[in-house]
Amino acid sequence: MTNGMTPRETELLARADAFIQENWEDIVAEIGKLVAIPSVVDYDRATPLDPNGPEAHDGLRAGVDLAQRLGFDAADLEGQIGIADLKGTSDTQIGMICHTDVVAPGVGWTVSPWEMQRRDGYLLGRGVIDDKGPLVISLYCMKFFAEASRSAGTPLPYTLRMLIGTNEEVGMDDVAWYLDRYEAPAFLFTSDADFPICYGEKGSFHGEFTSAPLTGNIVDFTTRDSATNAVPSRAWLTVTVPGAAGADGAASSDSASAGAADAVGAADAAARFAASLPAADGIKITPVQDGTVQLVATGVGGHASLPEGTRSAIGMLIDYGLVNGLFSPSEQDFLVMAKRIIAAPDGSAINLATCDDAFGPLTIVAGTIHKVADRLTLSVDSRYPTSITCQELLERMQSLAADVQATFETSLLMDPFLVDPEGPIITTLLAAYHDATGFDGEAFTIGGGTYARKFPCASSFGPVDPHEETPDWVGPMHGADEGVSEECLKRAMRVYILAIARLLEMDLATLK
Repeated sequence: MTNGMTPRETELLARADAFIQENWEDIVAEIGKLVAIPSVVDYDRATPLDPNGPEAHDGLRAGVDLAQRLGFDAADLEGQIGIADLKGTSDTQIGMICHTDVVAPGVGWTVSPWEMQRRDGYLLGRGVIDDKGPLVISLYCMKFFAEASRSAGTPLPYTLRMLIGTNEEVGMDDVAWYLDRYEAPAFLFTSDADFPICYGEKGSFHGEFTSAPLTGNIVDFTTRDSATNAVPSRAWLTVTVPGAAGADGAASSDSASAGAADAVGAADAAARFAASLPAADGIKITPVQDGTVQLVATGVGGHASLPEGTRSAIGMLIDYGLVNGLFSPSEQDFLVMAKRIIAAPDGSAINLATCDDAFGPLTIVAGTIHKVADRLTLSVDSRYPTSITCQELLERMQSLAADVQATFETSLLMDPFLVDPEGPIITTLLAAYHDATGFDGEAFTIGGGTYARKFPCASSFGPVDPHEETPDWVGPMHGADEGVSEECLKRAMRVYILAIARLLEMDLATLK
């Protein structure tokens, strides 16, 4: 590939390499500090001081603290979002944004998700690549420019602003809050996707089915702490035992001995029923002393936008329950509908298969299931191309719900996001990637949703590199054993430093 760098840029990258080498051990240590914070959003424990829950706010505080220790003018804005500035001669901003919230760990980990492991050149732990590792390297890229500015004795032409998000995984309300109060940067990129550069994101459609009141066998059905934007790796189903003694007060409630006998009888019935159920791969069956049987399914989790290769724990339990007659007719109707959604992530089983040239095919997954009183709720997450609309998706979901006397309500609607792949921003960042790495690659679109879609002029830009081969024991974003190579993060820093240097030389007013 032809190198498009000037001699001055060649010297810039040489200084960048030296800076990265000098600071690398500190960078790894700072990533480990952030990983140690289980910063999952918890709205059930939200307060005015902790609008996304205490742990999510702890993650934000830690990100702001790092920015302050690196010498930036940084602040925690009411627990909603953080900012860190490197002031330039102009208030016009070049922005970066990362987030400190993470999805719940799920199952399948071979290391602690909250204790970063360093193994054979890789970092493992929840958030090392989504998005705590990228936050740390981005802040250190700002430090590089701060030191260069001091050394040269001249300020940067624009202000660099880092935004530190705190609920990206559950709706990006932090950015909505921010943009209601502050002007958007002239251009912003988020380090929360892949290289070379993304110029578009599918639409996002999230919602929840709620069944009619159900009578039957299900005592509980839950994914517990699974995220709605992920294929669940674990689910729990508790069912009653057919004909369990004492279920309807058959024994006298006046007799303690009769009550004890009923309890023993119920436990025995549960043990016999559990023993009668066939074994199934990935499903653990356990009798419970209260006369119920619990089934726990362990599947393969993953991001909702990339369902290929995943195995839904909800779907595993539904399939098993249907085959083995664990559900009543009213429960079965709702769960057969759920099975149709889960069985075909391209939407083909529910007449939603569609695609376009920019984004490819629609995807749809079921993220969570819960029993609330006498109803089941099922969340769905669809990433859709321009060949279908939110309204068409809503009408299809409502039709599916009506067929089983259920209801459907949306919780998140975001239109597809596209910027001009031939415009000055995308071409500048794409060239910076090529020149800093020597790798080829074209601008692309994704099914995931990043912060980029929330800003008027933005893109997602690395740090994952498609040229890198990753060992099988290194997990993906949102998956077990989430990991990233140290070389990947170092290479990303090199790209970001060259890209920022070129952005600083552009007339950002022309972007408006």
